[in-house]
Amino acid sequence: MTNTLPKALNSYIHLYNFMKKILHYPQLDTVLMVEDFIREHSGEFKRKSLWQNLPKKMMYQTFSVIIDYLLASEKIAMDRHGTIGWIWDPEGVKKYLNRPDLSR
Repeated sequence: MTNTLPKALNSYIHLYNFMKKILHYPQLDTVLMVEDFIREHSGEFKRKSLWQNLPKKMMYQTFSVIIDYLLASEKIAMDRHGTIGWIWDPEGVKKYLNRPDLSR
């Protein structure tokens, strides 16, 4: 049977089921620290080396929860080599949505 749910919704369902099994959730300041670090070092690190180079140390399970959240929310992406890059650009989207030559 083919899955008819949109990709984003399917990702959130998977993330929700994953999060139900977690005993400790990351604090907001920790999530923001990881987001900022990835944004500043986009395309430089793979998962484990990113974790090792963060400015604040954390458990790998906590780091994995944050990475899974960022992947599901489509703020980051991983290439085929496992390198993590920041892809979320709301200002860029606004710029293109305001262009009359691109509207329907």
